[in-house]
Amino acid sequence: MTDDVLVVHGGTPLEGRIRVRGAKNLVSKAMVAALLGDSPSRLFDVPRIRDVEVVRGLLGLHGVKVTDGAEDGELVFDPANVESASTDQINVHAGSSRIPILFCGPLLHRLGHAFIPDLGGCHIGPRPIDFHLQALREFGATVDKTPEGLHLSAPNGLHGTKFALPYPSVGATEQVLLTAVMAEGVTELRNAAVEPEIIDLICILQKMGAIIKVHTDRVIEIQGVPKLHGYTHRPIPDRIEAASWAAAALATRGHVEVLGAQQADMMTFLNIFRSVGGEYEVTDARPPKLGDPGQEGGIRFWHPGGELNAVALETGVHPGFMTDWQQPLVVALTQARGLSIVHETVYEQRLGYTEALNTMGANIQVYRDCLGGTPCRFGRRNFKHSAVIAGPSKLHAADLVIPDLRAGFSHLIAALAAEGTSRVYGVDLINRGYEDFEAKLADLGAHTERP
Repeated sequence: MTDDVLVVHGGTPLEGRIRVRGAKNLVSKAMVAALLGDSPSRLFDVPRIRDVEVVRGLLGLHGVKVTDGAEDGELVFDPANVESASTDQINVHAGSSRIPILFCGPLLHRLGHAFIPDLGGCHIGPRPIDFHLQALREFGATVDKTPEGLHLSAPNGLHGTKFALPYPSVGATEQVLLTAVMAEGVTELRNAAVEPEIIDLICILQKMGAIIKVHTDRVIEIQGVPKLHGYTHRPIPDRIEAASWAAAALATRGHVEVLGAQQADMMTFLNIFRSVGGEYEVTDARPPKLGDPGQEGGIRFWHPGGELNAVALETGVHPGFMTDWQQPLVVALTQARGLSIVHETVYEQRLGYTEALNTMGANIQVYRDCLGGTPCRFGRRNFKHSAVIAGPSKLHAADLVIPDLRAGFSHLIAALAAEGTSRVYGVDLINRGYEDFEAKLADLGAHTERP
């Protein structure tokens, strides 16, 4: 672990400009969608993150030729020779990502069978795949569980179905979309997730020839088609990364412009950011003209000085406050005067990172009760899913071990905001979702180094 550590000299405000690329939670799914086409697909603005490399490797194992395009961040996918991959080859990726489960529908359509290894991802709760498997069975798939993973087949093909999710799971909604688009007949999905990344995936599938209707009240209707072609697409920017840098600006009393950030997909975050006392300005794109190279639009975030305000917030599915936003923001809330309350309703074990913040001087108590206006599915189930943050607290340096991706970035923000020098272990985990984060830290004036 000694080569997986970042030394952070804290106490310096982050100042400057960085850029976010395509959303991590969309790009990997768009790559899987390329399996469904009968012609090549082109995806732009792809971030250089570990999840992308995992999916690229899995696509290659299944015969999809993946090449770099002419533009920086462009990938080209040629699915002309989709084939089965050996269990041993696929198992090389076991535990490294949760994306493989989404290969099921496309592989069943292309090959008639699929193998999915043990799933990894961040340890923030079980995130069971029961929703996925139940949906696949509804389409007519047969699922055999073995010690090495899941073997799926569709002896009678896949057929449209009516299906209601017990919870608007993003992953299960993606599973249904990727399976239903070429299933025979009509599929109706109720209680679907409608996150911006879901809508962008629907846009991609529609470009490929799919027929998908998004109705009100979380109902999505998909009319199966016999074949799909490739797509050309530029994904929405990563709203999680944008909010993470915004929280870092607030916690360090800095000023960060995030090029590529879009107001529409971040409205709920922006409301809370302003309520806490942060300031932001949406900057419009400036097209290039003679003598002026132009500039991409984005959002500038800064700490205006003075005290921050305590707030009460609950995470939730879109259009609620995104669960991935709360961990970075909580670091800034340790600097707000009064008691802030965070009620986590999406993942039951997402508050474990607060222990590390407390060792740095924060005052955070976690509770099993639902400390919010909405009772949630974790209430009375012995999960510590609510937090009370008392502030302001003077943060000091500490040795930190990163438990998961988003907690890792919150630990990094805390180290940047704290007085003294911290050592952050397991920092390479941040590469799963944040492209070139060390270079971006340098661009913002942070003092960090590898020992």
